Amino acid sequence: MKYQFDKDFLWGVATASYQIEGAYDQDGRIPSIWDTFSKTPGNTYMGHNGDEACDHYNKFKEDIALLKKLGIKAYRFSISWPRIFKDGKYKLNEKGLKFYKDLVEELKKNDIKPIATLYHWDLPQILQDEGGWSNPEIIKYFVHYASVMFNALGDDVEQWITFNETSVFLYLGYLYGIHAPGIKNLDLTLKAIHNVHLAHGETVKLFKNSNYKNQIGITLNLSPNYPYSVEEKDIIAAKTNDAFWNRMFLDPILKGSYPEEILNNPFGNTLKEIIKDDDMEIISHPIDFLGINYYSRSVIKHDENETFKYKSIPQDGEKTSMGWEVYPDGLRVLLNYIKENYGNIPLYITENGAAYEDKLENGKIHDIDRINYLKRHFISAKKAIDEGVNLKGYYVWSFMDNYEWAEGYVKRFGLTYIDYETKQRILKDSAKWYSQVIKNNFIEE
Repeated sequence: MKYQFDKDFLWGVATASYQIEGAYDQDGRIPSIWDTFSKTPGNTYMGHNGDEACDHYNKFKEDIALLKKLGIKAYRFSISWPRIFKDGKYKLNEKGLKFYKDLVEELKKNDIKPIATLYHWDLPQILQDEGGWSNPEIIKYFVHYASVMFNALGDDVEQWITFNETSVFLYLGYLYGIHAPGIKNLDLTLKAIHNVHLAHGETVKLFKNSNYKNQIGITLNLSPNYPYSVEEKDIIAAKTNDAFWNRMFLDPILKGSYPEEILNNPFGNTLKEIIKDDDMEIISHPIDFLGINYYSRSVIKHDENETFKYKSIPQDGEKTSMGWEVYPDGLRVLLNYIKENYGNIPLYITENGAAYEDKLENGKIHDIDRINYLKRHFISAKKAIDEGVNLKGYYVWSFMDNYEWAEGYVKRFGLTYIDYETKQRILKDSAKWYSQVIKNNFIEE
């Protein structure tokens, strides 16, 4: 069967600054929370860090040439806040700013649409020393940082994304302590969540009031929730997980409220205490699109022994090397969930992809598992479009193998293989296959 996409469907790839750029101390870049976290013993796989990564900072022209060769239409990258300010706040670092100007110019020269994420987790450490996202002062610093980037790159960037995966960097960084900055404090987590939402809303408001011609939105990591059984307690547990991981971030931005399930829990009192009168109006300032990162579903079971009275149940069957269940239909279900609960806002898959045990054989990587993974997810996305979902584009994660946060360099998500010793780039079979998908604009099952 043939699945044909609209001619203006936007096919792209995605990356993130700390995961690929390297050059951690080059041209005035200051330390980020990930520099600190990754160099603290025990935090990452074998102490891996992003000091060198893929050296994209020095090889960006070579990388853009590969994007051009593959026919990629859009490149989603993130900006490293620690490159832009010498003090994390107001003292501009011209060399760091120039890198992103040059990057965007090179993309446009090659007819590739620049998609820029303002925050993909690498907060300047100097701001974390003042409380990071739990300190309300950070809102004005972020808005100023955004204004500098808008002024520098403005309408040359096709889409601006305020934050990437707020649930992940806030829960894993402030509640569970397994990502930077490595904090385990529920009250600080709730304060950080609200401050991030306010920073997002104020930034969208600034962008709109400045009359830039292109679009602004946010990227959320979302997962459809399935109850473990038909028992009412499992159904309630699945709804609670949905509120915690999905609606805690969707509702404020798209509905101007936090989920009742959150506010009515004992820890909701902290949230209620910090919400000011006009906060929710600021947070829900209209966005142009919603970016969705999808990797798998969640199967949820009631459990009295857990803090929030539920737990996620791992499923048997096919998994990626991250241990995540391969569940393509979850993408179709998720996209319809957004449409049914939040209206038919324009959507983009801003990340979807898979890590596998890639083997370099005679200079080639035959990653058939990744091809099959992407094919099934593309088909799932097209089925959602046929069901009325307003999906406009799809950015595969990731353009290249990279530093996978606490997992270090052992998990490979890329369409392009990186030899971390030599920094050589080698296109995998999946990259060549994706190039044909883009060229033909259809998938055959």
